[in-house]
Amino acid sequence: MTTAPTHADLALWLVEAAEAVSGIATARHTAPPSRSHLHPVLGPLTAGPKAITALADRLEHLQAARLPTTPASLFTLASYVSALGWLTESLADLTQAVDLLVTEADQADDDGDSGVDLSAYAPQDRQAITVLAAEAALPPGLYLRLLGRALLACAEFTEACAEIIGALTEDAHRLLDESVSAVRLDGEGPDSLPTLVRSLLSRLEEAR
Repeated sequence: MTTAPTHADLALWLVEAAEAVSGIATARHTAPPSRSHLHPVLGPLTAGPKAITALADRLEHLQAARLPTTPASLFTLASYVSALGWLTESLADLTQAVDLLVTEADQADDDGDSGVDLSAYAPQDRQAITVLAAEAALPPGLYLRLLGRALLACAEFTEACAEIIGALTEDAHRLLDESVSAVRLDGEGPDSLPTLVRSLLSRLEEAR
């Protein structure tokens, strides 16, 4: 790259990354009847790897372009890398959670309903649960428990995505701010760091 990118160029890269993460969080994928208890996580699980690959390829392109080592360029790369790393870790956590759900479902037997009292549900809901559980070859109680854990795993992943999206957007706004020329990565206070980096440092400080 012969000329330095403008702050608007750098901000746009972060906004586009935020949009890609948003697409993962809202992705939907049809679940077969045998896996209907996994339907909350199938969308992100399907869209996530493709989006991460695209974001990683974009990062490689940015690095190959040899951005000038200005404070704003370094800030942008640090924000992008932090977001990509956080997203990759969050997707790995989601994948592990789904693996555990699949393993538990595959090892299920018909000895009980995992302590879930279906009488608390309306008759039509009980019937729907029974049908869905039968299609998945699971006891109704276990079906509900696995579905609940899938919903929780999806919620945790979506929450992580929301944090990543918010951080990328905030950093994009900082790049568009006239004061961004003062952004530094050499230890000039925590406000000089990208949002996710500051968030991680804050969590590490709280854990002490």
